[in-house]
Amino acid sequence: GTCLYLGAVILAVFIAAGAEPDIKVVCARDSVKVTWRVSSPFVPYAARLFLGSCMPSKWQLLPSGDGEAFFDYKFSECKFTKQIRGKNVVYRNELSFRPQAKGRPVVFKQPIECVYKRPEGWIPPFLNPGSGVSEGHSNLVFHMALLNEQLTGVAKTNVIPLGSFMPIWAAVEQKSHQPLLLLMDECVAATTPKLNPGSQVHQIVGNHGCLLESKRGSAVFLPRYHSSAIILYIQAFNFGLGDEVYIHCNLVVWDEGALGQSRKACHVKDHGSWELLDDPSRSSVCSCCDSVCSSKAKRSVGESGTSGYNTVLGPLVIKDLSAASNATLVGSLPGGSL
Repeated sequence: GTCLYLGAVILAVFIAAGAEPDIKVVCARDSVKVTWRVSSPFVPYAARLFLGSCMPSKWQLLPSGDGEAFFDYKFSECKFTKQIRGKNVVYRNELSFRPQAKGRPVVFKQPIECVYKRPEGWIPPFLNPGSGVSEGHSNLVFHMALLNEQLTGVAKTNVIPLGSFMPIWAAVEQKSHQPLLLLMDECVAATTPKLNPGSQVHQIVGNHGCLLESKRGSAVFLPRYHSSAIILYIQAFNFGLGDEVYIHCNLVVWDEGALGQSRKACHVKDHGSWELLDDPSRSSVCSCCDSVCSSKAKRSVGESGTSGYNTVLGPLVIKDLSAASNATLVGSLPGGSL
């Protein structure tokens, strides 16, 4: 009873204070300094002010009776999250006021962000092709994985709600080949881990690198962070709902700059026309995506007679959560119907 009453009183005072919070943020190279000035009613609760999981590193009582909480922490502390947004690296956290013990509601939250330009040629650690040995043309090592929505790591679940985005990452270890351009020549979704003549399939990429799904919905190739990797950003589609789905891709590698009708990554952009991912000024090579793209080209980098590498991602499970919630609602009504 006392704790609840205390929380209600503090909340009322906080709302009455009403003004914009007096918060100053200074972003350094790998850390942040935050100064949070609070009015006198909150001074007794200085220990309940947090930056993420961290308490103030310094507290000062001002002559006016107000107080100032100082937070000076590295991004490796306080549970900061790191996100990649296009050409930027973003570190996020939040200031919070918790008048009661952990587990009780937070009375106030204020997001804190530090945004930095991504270094040229920088590769996120989790996307680094790794330390495996790759020697000669025959030992290229390919990888494919499903990333989380923030593109900050490999997804922790293989269950994807219908309509949500699933970033599919592919990369090639290229230690003995500098540099290589990785392309998705063809990708299909199937309900089986191995493709056979009877497999039910949904074509995603075809016609030598044309992202066909971008004509049907919101799908693009994301800007590259390195030529040896590519991220297919695609909306979960209505295929094999509730069952296991596997993404089968034929990955090919070329000498960087060797773009053409048979070696390209093309997608339909907002303007409704095909665009070449790696050089929009040469998007004319994508014009064949609506017909048939020529396959007359020199062989890709690899064993003689080998055009690429077939890799499989899965199983993934695409679920229509709205249908599931509607079924639950109907089932909970008297008589089981509306």
